[in-house]
Order: sequence, then structure tokens, then C-alpha cells
Amino acid sequence: MLKSHSIGVDIGGSHITCAAIHMQEGLLLEGTLARAEYHHEAPAEEIFHSWAKALNQTLAHISPDQLAGIGFAIPGPFDYARGISEMKHKFPKLFGRHIPTELMPLLNTSRPLQMRFLNDASTFAVGEAWLGEGKTFQRVVAITLGTGFGSAFTRDGAPVVSGPTVPPEGCLWHLPFKDSIADDYFSTKWFVKKYAALSGETISGVRDLIERTDQDPLVKELFATFGHNLAECLSTPLRQFQAEVLIIGGNISHALPFFRIALEEGLIQQDVQVSVRRSSLMEQAALLGSARLLDDAFWQKVSAELPEI
Repeated sequence: MLKSHSIGVDIGGSHITCAAIHMQEGLLLEGTLARAEYHHEAPAEEIFHSWAKALNQTLAHISPDQLAGIGFAIPGPFDYARGISEMKHKFPKLFGRHIPTELMPLLNTSRPLQMRFLNDASTFAVGEAWLGEGKTFQRVVAITLGTGFGSAFTRDGAPVVSGPTVPPEGCLWHLPFKDSIADDYFSTKWFVKKYAALSGETISGVRDLIERTDQDPLVKELFATFGHNLAECLSTPLRQFQAEVLIIGGNISHALPFFRIALEEGLIQQDVQVSVRRSSLMEQAALLGSARLLDDAFWQKVSAELPEI
């Protein structure tokens, strides 16, 4: 019997979000969205019980006969092919743990469930390429701007993490940029540090800046600098990949109207022709992308790249 549903899971440092997805229609099933909180440094058993709590809420709304399995969007380093955490900076107590073995006994289900794993930035890009702003394009670059700088490259909907057209693992955060690395320039900490240097004031994040845009000329200057810097950083990767669309997600994407012109002007100056779009799916993108891992034909394309992630 063809399984019509899967569960998509987004694992963050402080919470899990999950939902059931109808795979053929690409729809999140109403009433199945669940969330649970934890601290990433908590004992492994505490984290797994939090994950199971959310998953069991979602499982309660689905017939087991319809369920193909569970897909996880989870940060690295991680052995995505085998389902083993290799993280030390996050989830230190999960290091070396085989996630399916630990989690399966805690789930309210009468049969074993298939579990598949992919990097969280990649699943965001997969979701956008499948059902979001990238669905009419073949070559998609998706970035997430927030506490960190995430990135992924997809061709025909599947992640590209190796080869001459992409940086290793599809990652940009660690690449040299100006006097440091890209992550130091394209995350919340850059705005906080830069605004403090210019104004002497401390802000909590980009939302504070958005609220001051109309009355503080420093904010407009800051967003313009950010946009030009982002164009400078992205121009070579976008050109090498022959990207057709750049999709921007994460909390900083809410400020895209304030740095879009500088970004697009900077890309044109670098002779990069690409459509710039804000994510339309946002948090749902990773849920949809991870749920799609249970599509066997799609998984064949993805799993061929897993050893390189």
C-alpha cells in the first residue's frame, strides 16, 4: 500500500517542531503541528523525551497505515546516512548516539518507522525548491540569515553539496570574508556590533533596527552596507552555480525591503543575473523539505550526496 503521509521534523537548539505532510499534494495537515522545548545541553534522555512528546502529538492524528516515516532537518556535523549525531558544539550529550534506536521506543506506534536525516539548511532549500519560491526554477540557492548564516544549493529540487560549481557541503558561513569569515558579517551579531560602534547603543536584534528605520539615518546606512556586503560575498558562488533564484529566509529576511536595493545593485555590478526573493514558506520550508525525504525516488537523489555532507 502506498503511504501518503510523512512527518517532517525541524530540530533547533531550543525546540523541536513537527507536522504531518501529505506527500503527493505537499500540504501540511491541519491540527498536526506540534512543538516542544528543551535545552540543547540537557541530558540525552531529556532531549529524546521532548522530541517524542512533540512527535506523539503529531502521530495521534495520523493512521499508521498512511505513514511512510519521519524526516529530520537537523544541524551538523551529523552522519546523515546512518542517523548518528557528531555534534559537540550543540547537543553535546547526543554525540555518538544513533537517533532511531534511541527515539523509536518512545513513540506511540505499533510498528517501526523509517527515519531519514538531512542538514537543516538543505531541507529549507528543498522545501522552497519543491513548493516555495524556487518551484519554477532549476538552480536554486537558499540562505538563512539569523543567529548564523546557513546556505544550500539545489538543482532540480535536490541538494548539491559537491563538485566544481558549489563550495564544499554547500556551506558559505566559514568562507573567508574581509577580515574574518562570512558568518561574522551575515548574522544578527554583525548588526548588534556595528550599530553599537556607530551609535553607542545596544540593540537586541534586527527587529529593533526595523522599528527605527524611519527616524534613524544610521539604520538605513547599516542596511545598505549589509546588502552590498552580501552581494560581494554571494556573487562568485551564485555565478559559479549559475543560480536562477536566491531565496532568503531566517529572521533577518524580514528586513529584506531595507537591504534589497543594495543587494541587487551589488549583484548587477558583479554581473550576476538572479531573481532575489524572500522565503514564502519560512519555518514550514524545513518541515516540507524533511518530510519529502520519505519519497523514495527523491531520497535516491539525495542519498547519493549524503557521504559528502
